[in-house]
Amino acid sequence: MAPADAHTDAGTGPAPQADTGAEDTLDLELSEEILALFGEDPPDTEAPHLPPGAPASPASPASPASPVPGGGGPAARARPAIGRAAASDLLDHPAAWRPVTTPAGVFQLVPVRLERDLAVLTRWMNDPAVAAFWELAGPEAVTAAHLRPQLEGDGRSVPCLGVLAGIPMSYWEIYRADLDPLARHYPARPQDTGIHLLIGGVHNRGHGVGTTLLRAVADLVLDNRPRCARVVAEPDLRNTPSVSAFLSAGFRFSAELELPEKRAALMVRERIHRAQL
Repeated sequence: MAPADAHTDAGTGPAPQADTGAEDTLDLELSEEILALFGEDPPDTEAPHLPPGAPASPASPASPASPVPGGGGPAARARPAIGRAAASDLLDHPAAWRPVTTPAGVFQLVPVRLERDLAVLTRWMNDPAVAAFWELAGPEAVTAAHLRPQLEGDGRSVPCLGVLAGIPMSYWEIYRADLDPLARHYPARPQDTGIHLLIGGVHNRGHGVGTTLLRAVADLVLDNRPRCARVVAEPDLRNTPSVSAFLSAGFRFSAELELPEKRAALMVRERIHRAQL
C-alpha cells in the first residue's frame, strides 16, 4: 500500500540524511465527526472499546440523503461491529487493542466503518493540506474506493479512526509492510508493520500532538504484536513536518525510497531500541 502523506506537527526543517519509510500525517477541522463516530454501536455484537467518557448514542442507519456506496439496505442494518479486516490475525486484531494514556489524553484506534465514518473521512481528504499528499480529494465515492479494499480484504491493512479524549481527530492505516508492495523497495523483514496517518484538525497541528500519537501508535503495535520487531513508515520527503514528527517519535531515517508515486523517507522504529528512543 502506498498512500500519500499529510502533515504531523514537528515543525519544518531540512530533510534528514538517509534511512527509510511508511506514510504521513495530516490535519483537518472537524465538527460532525463525533456524531459520525459514535452514532451507532449494535448492541448484539462486540464493539471496540472506546476511551473513558466517550459519547455514545443510539444506532442510526446511514442517511438516505447521502448514500454510502455499498452501505445501505439490509446489509448495512445487519452489519457486524467490526469488519473482517479488523478481526484478522494478520495484524493481531487491532479492534481489540486497548486505549492508552498519552500526554495529550486517552487515545484509541477504532476500526473504520464505512457507513458511519465516510462523511468525516471524505471531509478530511478534501482539506488542501491533506489532499496534497494523500491525493484523495473528491466526492465520497473516491474515499470509499480507497477504504473498501482494506475493509473487505484479508486484514493485511486495517483503516482506523484515532480517537483522542473521546474525539475522533485522525485517520490511521496499520498494515503489514512485509506483505505490501512497499516490501519490493526496501529490505523487509517478516512481520514488519507499517503506519499511514493524517491528523484531521488544524487545532491539533503544530503542537506536538502528531509526535505524541506516532509514538503511542508505534508502542501499541509493539505491545500488541509480539512477533513484530520493527514499525516502519514512508512519508513523502517533501513533507518535512511529517518526517520531523517521526524522528521526534523515536523513528530513525533509514533511506530514501523511489516509490511509484513519490520519493519517500523510510522511517524505522525498532523494538530493540525502544527504551532508548
